[in-house]
Amino acid sequence: MKRILFAAVLAMIISSLSGQDIFTDKRDGNVYRTITLNGVTWMAENLRFKPKQGAAYYDNDPQNAKVYGMLYDWKTAKTVCPDGWHLPTGNEFRTLSDHFQHHESWRKESKDTVSFTIQLGGLQDHEGTFSEIDESGYYWTATEYDNKSAEYFSYLIIDNMVVTDLSRKEDVDDILGTDKNDRYSVRCIKN
Repeated sequence: MKRILFAAVLAMIISSLSGQDIFTDKRDGNVYRTITLNGVTWMAENLRFKPKQGAAYYDNDPQNAKVYGMLYDWKTAKTVCPDGWHLPTGNEFRTLSDHFQHHESWRKESKDTVSFTIQLGGLQDHEGTFSEIDESGYYWTATEYDNKSAEYFSYLIIDNMVVTDLSRKEDVDDILGTDKNDRYSVRCIKN
């Protein structure tokens, strides 16, 4: 019993020193790992909260939410973060991306518990087609372009290379996927 108690205390100390923690969503009991980077606490997993409308399981399969989270349209994404949390702006995602490009890998191959962990949840386009699971992750930002489109952060694996990007308003006409009715993943930031 003493060994178990010691191991539990040691794990809590290590996680608090490393910036890794957990958050339990009171709305549905979902538990999320969190990570604090540069003083900002992020959910280290895709949001799994299921609102009454505006969200879908990838391929309409509830089992996919356990690993990949839910996919949300932009209007819903703006409202689904739990109390005390918010949908990141494009600038907040840019800061996160800069951190990982300069300090560490996005997807650590080790069993390291201190990780942001990108879950490649794919997307559902505005026509209802699901695509790109295990190939890419698209994340809504709180930044609106106009009444039809909004900014998103993307994490893609192309030819075994990681490519991250924020959509740009000036590219909206050239990029399919900024439609607010598309469904992307959500990560929340603590207020």
